[in-house]
Amino acid sequence: MLSRAALSVFRLNGQFLGVADELARPAGLTSAWWQVLGAVLREPLPVAGIARAMGITRQSVQRIADLLVGNGLAEYVPNPAHRRAKLLRPTAEGMAAIEKIGPGHAELAGRLAGHLGDEQFAETVRVLERLSAAMEALASDGGQATATPDEAAGSHR
Repeated sequence: MLSRAALSVFRLNGQFLGVADELARPAGLTSAWWQVLGAVLREPLPVAGIARAMGITRQSVQRIADLLVGNGLAEYVPNPAHRRAKLLRPTAEGMAAIEKIGPGHAELAGRLAGHLGDEQFAETVRVLERLSAAMEALASDGGQATATPDEAAGSHR
């Protein structure tokens, strides 16, 4: 079951990245740029906080954040909690780029809801969130994400 879940999530991730690139392209963004900008829409965050929220490496976020700043889509601002770890926040231009994605995003959401049904779509999201939370809990339990020999031989493969 773990292998099936992982392969399904990997495939779904690829599908989402492909669609996200298509949606973001007219706004002058990539899916990675959209992901990082999306993480700071509600509040500015340090690079490490964005990485934690998105489940990607700090180095990847730093590289993308620097590109966003260099392209005028985001800016670094002082962090009252930490002098060296500046906060990233979108600029007006970055917010405008995100807003350009809205109509395509809404259209895709509507099509998915039409295909799955609203209730099944909501349940799918809940299941994915539970799976993510379980993986996070395993990781925080000291990295005990590996199975014991007895578990590996069982039906949870």
